[in-house]
Amino acid sequence: VNIAYAQFGEGVPLVYAPGAFGLSVHYYSELPYSRGNVDSLVAKGFQVVRYDGRGGGSSDRDNLDYSLDASVLDLEAVVERLGLDRFVLVGHFQSSRATIAYTVKHPQRVTHLVLRDPTASKADSYAIFPGFAIMDAVLPYAAEQWELVSLIAAAIGVGMADLDATSQFAKAIRSGITVESFVAQQETVDAVDVSGLLPAVQVPTLVIVDKAFPGRSAGPAAKWSVVVNRIAAAIPDARLETTDDFAAAVAAFVHVDKATVGPSASGAGPASALQAILFTDLVGHTEMMSRLGDDRGRDVLREHERITREVLKANGGTEVKTMGDGFMASFGSVTRAVECAIALQRAFAEREGEPLPVRIGLNAGEPIEEDGDLFGATVILASRIAAKADGGEILVSDNVRSLSAGKGFLFADRGEFVAKGFEEPVRVYEVSWRG
Repeated sequence: VNIAYAQFGEGVPLVYAPGAFGLSVHYYSELPYSRGNVDSLVAKGFQVVRYDGRGGGSSDRDNLDYSLDASVLDLEAVVERLGLDRFVLVGHFQSSRATIAYTVKHPQRVTHLVLRDPTASKADSYAIFPGFAIMDAVLPYAAEQWELVSLIAAAIGVGMADLDATSQFAKAIRSGITVESFVAQQETVDAVDVSGLLPAVQVPTLVIVDKAFPGRSAGPAAKWSVVVNRIAAAIPDARLETTDDFAAAVAAFVHVDKATVGPSASGAGPASALQAILFTDLVGHTEMMSRLGDDRGRDVLREHERITREVLKANGGTEVKTMGDGFMASFGSVTRAVECAIALQRAFAEREGEPLPVRIGLNAGEPIEEDGDLFGATVILASRIAAKADGGEILVSDNVRSLSAGKGFLFADRGEFVAKGFEEPVRVYEVSWRG
């Protein structure tokens, strides 16, 4: 199967899975809203990759396999062809299902998963767009009434508020996919259900409610919110955000700065010098967002991010990346790293208002550096140690305790635990910071 793809800009690789109805890359490049999203992502420092799935656009039109496995194969093919070792992955509406399946299968490849107005099943699609029930009724007549059925599909997707836009959408459907492919796609894709895979997603995930999406007026807002919230709640530590600036939300989540990002590169770099790696994680983030609501919850997250970045800067830390509701940072000095961890906990404790129970883990070693990111056993163990801490705690490895001995810190032995991926038990220590 030949798959057509296009690349836009240079920077952090971002792969955007194809949407519903066989709409091609050519169509997305012509539609003002979609073209604006690509242009904005490029301006934010991303290299955007879009491709046409099999059976549509400029890809092979003869293959009508629209199964979940086939969709994942198409994504794998594009990633391998471009030689992308690690990248940001974006899914929208029905294409979210393939991106979720790919991420569960290849977690080492996906640095961040972004789900824009996602659906995980046919029930989700029908809850958001009740018009799909009409599509079921007219699908048998598609061959005889292709123009009418394509117009109904367009109306389901973007509504009827702008008849010119709906007509343009319908024309794009007819040019991007044959009627035979359209029928096969709708019958197959609607049967796909990835709800059971959601708890298995183990990468930083941003679930976006896109207020600027033209099709939002075509579906009931309340049910749309319920579906998206349920999907976000099922993914471990996923961040949920409502926005009218999709590109800005993605850039903030991935923490991309156009001024510091160059063309992407492949292959692991050499091991760096000794560094201390710090991980933070806001405990109970999902429950907090559910309790406070999107707007208030996002305000609290911004306060958490502001405090973290200010304390990191004051203590000589380098922010490597944000991961949903936490941070990864590096330090050239183990002592400064421990001092920063203490300063962070004190800043969170002194803040008034909604509590910010943050857990912190520290390890020291020689991580692998690649494209501004850090990898390797040193980083993985720091993350595992952070996961063992409770809100308000700082846990460190024996390396950190030894390298910062005699610096006035108080450590309490918390015993050993078996860290996933490590053969030997790991001993950790709690840093006393209160008082």
